[in-house]
Amino acid sequence: MTGTPSPHSSQHWLPYYVGKVRRHVHWARTEGIGRLVEEDRLDPRERIGTAVRKARWRRAHGVPAGAARPVYVVGLQRSGTNMLMRGVDQAPEVDVCNENDRRAFSRFRLRSDETLVSVVRSSRHRLVLVKPLCESHRVDELLALPGLSAGRAVWVVRDPEDRARSEVSKFGESNLVALRQIGAGHGDQIWQGQRLPRASVDLVRSFDLETMTPETAAVLFWVVRNQLWFDLGLDRRSDVMLVSYDRFVADPHGQMRRLCAFIDLPYRPVLCDHVVPRSSHGSAILPIDPDVRRLARGLAARLDEAAVREPGTAAEQAPVPARGDG
Repeated sequence: MTGTPSPHSSQHWLPYYVGKVRRHVHWARTEGIGRLVEEDRLDPRERIGTAVRKARWRRAHGVPAGAARPVYVVGLQRSGTNMLMRGVDQAPEVDVCNENDRRAFSRFRLRSDETLVSVVRSSRHRLVLVKPLCESHRVDELLALPGLSAGRAVWVVRDPEDRARSEVSKFGESNLVALRQIGAGHGDQIWQGQRLPRASVDLVRSFDLETMTPETAAVLFWVVRNQLWFDLGLDRRSDVMLVSYDRFVADPHGQMRRLCAFIDLPYRPVLCDHVVPRSSHGSAILPIDPDVRRLARGLAARLDEAAVREPGTAAEQAPVPARGDG
């Protein structure tokens, strides 16, 4: 009998898991075993210890079902969201739902809004920290889901060229492939291109995507995805905060205090014990197209200025940058 394979058939899942194993082997070679274990929380001692502390908290202080508040951690991949999630996970009153958590995610994508609501409502923790990076463009919609207590969102941003080094090291040409699909008019078929305004699509099309390097593509992708912070009006919302990875690494305790105050979580120094500067991807100047570099530096300056303002206190509106802007 022929037809479309079942999502649970070997035709469907075997190539995915083979690819997953290959990716992890590549990451272990390029990032190091230690980094892989840390990022994917593969150390069973750490995971068991965290689970025990949270179980004890639920028994002693668990909130009624339906009372938990969601906190969405969004932004661009390789921007430091793992660092933030790992820190807040030390708080026993927080239920962490990372993008590999099968309760709400399938292959790093949210399963459905209904499933997400069910996961949050069933939690007996005070906060449910969810990391839907592939749905960052939907953060305003996620904050409006019916049936949930009023939530918060945290958009994490990192220096564009440092992020590009990490992105290309781990994912190769993935950003370039996505930009080519967006430029070809298929952006609505992939998460990377959804809800991009016409100006951003036109910006992508203004470059020669066939000869573009993966490093330039990673920086241009950083521009169009982080521009959504302004495109979606998140800079004018009091329930969304912009967090700078670079500022966090420079002042972990100060930035963690600010984050905790925003999400209503008691601060404690242990939340920052894991934060250390990263330099494993090198510091050499990347071969970035000059126009793309100017765009990125201009947007980075605006985002850095926004990262020190209180949520909801937006600066004067600025248009989506065009090629040649700097």
